[in-house]
Amino acid sequence: MQKLTIGDDFPNLTLKLTDGGTLELPRDIDTKFGIVLFYRGYW
Repeated sequence: MQKLTIGDDFPNLTLKLTDGGTLELPRDIDTKFGIVLFYRGYW
């Protein structure tokens, strides 16, 4: 997999949420710009 570079479109991703739902990126984001943070948790 290649890293994103300036001007690249964000790839389509489906994420499983902790409440059982899903989030489809970038389709479910209703703005032109956004930040996605991934927290791997504590163990």
